[in-house]
Amino acid sequence: MKYRRLGKTELNVSVVGLGTWQFGGEWGQQFTQDEVDAILDKGKELGINLIDTAECYGDHLSEQFIGNYIARRNREDWVIATKFGHHFHERFTRTDTYGADDVVKQLDASLKALQTEYIDLYQFHSGPDAAFDNDALWTVLDKQIQAGKIRHLGTSIGSNDNLHQTAASSQVNSQAIQVVYNRLDRTPENRVFPSCQEQDLGVLARVPLASGYLSGKYKPGAVFDATDVRHRHDADMVRRKLEEVERIKRDEVPEGVDMAQWALAWCLKHPAVTAVIPGCKNPEQVVANASAVDLVEG
Repeated sequence: MKYRRLGKTELNVSVVGLGTWQFGGEWGQQFTQDEVDAILDKGKELGINLIDTAECYGDHLSEQFIGNYIARRNREDWVIATKFGHHFHERFTRTDTYGADDVVKQLDASLKALQTEYIDLYQFHSGPDAAFDNDALWTVLDKQIQAGKIRHLGTSIGSNDNLHQTAASSQVNSQAIQVVYNRLDRTPENRVFPSCQEQDLGVLARVPLASGYLSGKYKPGAVFDATDVRHRHDADMVRRKLEEVERIKRDEVPEGVDMAQWALAWCLKHPAVTAVIPGCKNPEQVVANASAVDLVEG
């Protein structure tokens, strides 16, 4: 495994992390604690130390799985990133809760679910600019840092071209940007990444496998179960993406190289990117994701 400093923080994170939206039950599988333990144990074995979760992956369900695991392991082995701003009601249904008082309640709920006294990276979760521009919100969050509940703040931008929130990061003490970035969607390269590099912000590339489309497992015409968030994607868009994936596999991926491994390494080669946070449904996928480091220098 390789490690990089996350922006201006003192956190050294594995360049491949563990994305955990799937633990909330919206990716076609309901997880047990034993299955989560096996995934996280495999990550630890491979040198992964970064876990990214959120308040709305289930109603703190993903956090609870992680917290139950962490309670039986060494907390200091992990850099835990979670988020605030959405309240989960049922599968694929959320409402926004970005108010200052609401965020403190969410933070306390996340700390309880994660069974930890502090969160390493607490991220504004894909909210509108109007919510981001609320000074009271960042004042309250700064008080939570002073109280020791949060080590660092970050921003998970909803639009991967949101320069407004990216450019204002240093002003609100947000030290990392999480953004959709993959071979099928290079939008952050234009404006977001240059701003991150100028401010020395860490960058977590989410959806680095393009919701699994870059895994090489799916062909045009693939159909997803109603419990899988991908069944909500526009069918024509999915078909076009999978046709593009076939072209990329033919023209860009070296012969004999696993496509998912290549796709993760492709993200990590951009100088702005600190780490990728792909999801994984079993330990075998953790191994496959971690192998991307073999294709990355430094």
